[in-house]
Amino acid sequence: MTDRMRGAALARARAAGTIPAMVLAAALGVAGAASAAVYDQVRLEGAQTVDAETALSLANLRRGADLSLGDLNDAQQRLQQSGLFETVEIVPQGRTLVIRVSEYPVINIVNFEGNRRIKDDQLAEVVQSRSRRVFSPSMAEQDAQAIAAAYASQGRYAARVDPRVIRRSGNRVDLVFEIREGKVTEIERIGFTGNRAFSDRKLRDVLSTKQAGLLRAFVRRDTFAPERMQLDEKLLTDFYRSRGYADFRVQAVAPEVARERDAFFVTYNIYEGPRYHFGNVGVVSEIPGLDVAPYQAQNKVRRGQVYSPSAVENTIQRMETLALQQGLNFVSVEPRVTRNMRNQTLDLTLALVRGPRIFVERIDIEGNTTTLDEVIRRQFRTVEGDPFNPREIRASAERIRALGYFSDAQVETRAGSTPQQVIVDVNVEEQPTGTLSFGASYGADAGVGFNAALSENNFLGRGQTVQLGFSTASGSRSFDFNFVEPYFLGRDLRARFSAWYRTSDYYNARYNTRSIGLSSGIEFPVSDNGRLELRYRISKDKLFDVRPIPDCDVDPDDCSGTPPTPDVGSSPILVEEEGERLTSSLGYSYSYDSRIVGIDPLTAYKLRFSQDFAGLGGDVESVTTTVLAGVESRAWREEVTLRAEFEAGALHMLGDTDSRITDRFRGTGRIRGFEANGFGPRDLNAPYEDALGGNYFWALRTEAQFPIGLPEEYGITGGLFADAGSVWGLDNVAGAPGTSPPDGTVDDDMKVRASVGASIFWTTPIGPLRFNFAKAVKKEDYDRDQPFDLSITTRF
Repeated sequence: MTDRMRGAALARARAAGTIPAMVLAAALGVAGAASAAVYDQVRLEGAQTVDAETALSLANLRRGADLSLGDLNDAQQRLQQSGLFETVEIVPQGRTLVIRVSEYPVINIVNFEGNRRIKDDQLAEVVQSRSRRVFSPSMAEQDAQAIAAAYASQGRYAARVDPRVIRRSGNRVDLVFEIREGKVTEIERIGFTGNRAFSDRKLRDVLSTKQAGLLRAFVRRDTFAPERMQLDEKLLTDFYRSRGYADFRVQAVAPEVARERDAFFVTYNIYEGPRYHFGNVGVVSEIPGLDVAPYQAQNKVRRGQVYSPSAVENTIQRMETLALQQGLNFVSVEPRVTRNMRNQTLDLTLALVRGPRIFVERIDIEGNTTTLDEVIRRQFRTVEGDPFNPREIRASAERIRALGYFSDAQVETRAGSTPQQVIVDVNVEEQPTGTLSFGASYGADAGVGFNAALSENNFLGRGQTVQLGFSTASGSRSFDFNFVEPYFLGRDLRARFSAWYRTSDYYNARYNTRSIGLSSGIEFPVSDNGRLELRYRISKDKLFDVRPIPDCDVDPDDCSGTPPTPDVGSSPILVEEEGERLTSSLGYSYSYDSRIVGIDPLTAYKLRFSQDFAGLGGDVESVTTTVLAGVESRAWREEVTLRAEFEAGALHMLGDTDSRITDRFRGTGRIRGFEANGFGPRDLNAPYEDALGGNYFWALRTEAQFPIGLPEEYGITGGLFADAGSVWGLDNVAGAPGTSPPDGTVDDDMKVRASVGASIFWTTPIGPLRFNFAKAVKKEDYDRDQPFDLSITTRF
């Protein structure tokens, strides 16, 4: 066989794929695959940028060495896999080994076709192939996979990417990625097996991932994301264990993709286990000389209480805090739990033990591009050099997440420079912290009203809150500004500054008001759940454009009709109150919120008591007292949310001054189903039946929110409510001398108003909408009802 024929055989074998040793042996006319030959010369043909020595090095060949057929086959594979050559042929010619290659062309341009969801410049950052680089088929395939992965991250698992090569002159090619984006691969259904205590609907509400629903074109939480599966498992575990299911676990998660790859079906196989209550609870000490009694007083876990990990954690935190206050370092509390399966109780023993002597070397923070390090560091009760407390580090992580500044916050520890030191790593991922709110209301007489508010909860990355609000309705205008520094003077002191400018031109009254003022305060904790605020307020309130009812006997031109009756004019009470007053007051508020340190996940309480004392300068001397108490609870397998709220207030004037309408309480927003100033004392003899407000008020609001049978992915639930309340009491019901209203035209008695209604709650991409349809079931003839109102809040 001639050399030319042998080369042709090699070429055919190469075209077929790899070159097995036996095929190479047949092409060379060698008897056995194990035969070897010596080649003194090596000639490289077809290469333009690669020299012979480089090719030999890549092929791992040496001149003058004995080369078997297997060696030549391996050499060719190594050259082919180097990524430098499009084709490789090894042709032995006597004692000369000829290596014929054709190099890959150079990429002229890289184009993307068919992409609409991801822009060209974004895809260019994903691929490794670049213009003026050598084309590599393997790299082009990797780039296609990277593009597909970019689409998968947006939920488009059906995306297909095909790299195409267009030959150009001068050994150049255009590399084109043809993209078929496909539809969003939605989660069509989320199901559960093994759940008995809670319905699928309730468990789906716990997950961060949602099913595809009515707003699938806007909502992106319905796309399948494997990285969210771990978070959802943790959410399910926390949900069950906080409700007493200590043995709960997610046994398996089975995501299945549809044949068209446009939908996923996710099934959670869970084990609930029994629901436990606390049995015997005790505190013991394994530290010699340590008195247990003070620590037993910190134990808030009681026998018969539903098991809750947060209740145990809160008790341990109080005990360890007490140890630090007593100057005892490295004291830790170990919870020791014994299960009693027969009566489904957990015996809890809190053991005080001496922990290892480990210190915090430093705290490293990464990922915060906007938020300052100090905002994150102040969430740690531990600083560099303090004893290491794993539970406190976990609590710090929870406080960082609770800030609401980050979509993800991970706090982990690693070994320090010595065995007695650890380094705390904080990795955060920031998220938008601004809120844009819109509101709308409607009344048969007042028409449509609008309001808008803009707030930033992490202003300039300092953790400060800045709020701007504007509202308008029926000629009224208001502008409000609020600034909050949550960590004033580097301590847990919440400093607040507010300013406002408000004017009103009531459609149902012949008077206007204007208020401009400033307020500042400082708030600090007084208990785990309680906080106290001290504040100062100064405002200038003006009542103007009050038109007295004309006397037809004095000026008949001001009267019209037969018999003559005035068609304009305000209540004599308001005529006497017209003018401007400066109010300067000091006040305080105590608030209690069980959600700050939550123990019962099913029920939350809040309480606020406030008093303001006016008379520190200014024209008003008074004491204003308000109280608010609310409760929210879940019932019927947590499918129904029940809410109740009671508030009341009293204004007591000091000295010989009477209250004015700018000081008194009004019915605005206190009872659904009534307009602003829609109920309370009213002068029925005034042409516009002026609402006068009252020195006292109370209101009770109750409601229930529940599913209404629609698929939960639509985000629509229903509600029923019932409200009751009253505004009453005036210091002067006679008005100015000579202008007193007739007897019976001003009723300032405490008369109850009540309303019932239904609500529709709709969670939309622009925010939660609430539609209220109300019916006033107990009212006076002169009250103004409002059968419908709408509110909306959105986030950007």
